[in-house]
Amino acid sequence: MLESVKKTDIIIISHSKIEVIHLENNATSAGVELGGLYNTAEIKILICYILNSIKQPVPATMLINELHFAGLANGFEVSDAISSLAQSGHLKSTDGSDSSYTVTEKGSLVAEELKTSISYTVKDRAFALTVKMMARLKNAKQTDFEVIRENGVPYIVCSLKDGSLTLMSIKILLSDESQASAIKERFLESPNEIYFDIIEKLTK
Repeated sequence: MLESVKKTDIIIISHSKIEVIHLENNATSAGVELGGLYNTAEIKILICYILNSIKQPVPATMLINELHFAGLANGFEVSDAISSLAQSGHLKSTDGSDSSYTVTEKGSLVAEELKTSISYTVKDRAFALTVKMMARLKNAKQTDFEVIRENGVPYIVCSLKDGSLTLMSIKILLSDESQASAIKERFLESPNEIYFDIIEKLTK
């Protein structure tokens, strides 16, 4: 096994087991910005690193979209990496439907021992992304969304909650139902800010 190890490879020894991580540019680069990741091993490391920092279930679609649109890794490569990490025992599905994942002890070990292999620039961007994702996960727990139709006209109802108490509920007319997704994403970014902006404008 060790005969095939390259200078760029990383070796992890844990519980008398040897794991070799091959760091080579073998991932699709479409959508990846300068300083992003171009090999599958580093993408897997980054996923473990982020989930180890968040320490709560994260939807796979969120990981894929955030890493892709941040220019850190190709979305298809992230999707493949998540599946591979789940199969290898580094990630664990939390709902049985392969939609949300947490990092396992094995994955945490990889994140801790291999975080030095990720460049400072990528780690800095990954930290900012982690903070953003944690905020969105928190916001998701405080918000509800429903698309309804009244007299054949589509609306989206966006609600902000504090436990069982509804702080705000806004019904917005949709030009078409495809617009609902964009409104939901914008509302999720800063529901509290929207709430306080409305309160400020109505109480001036």
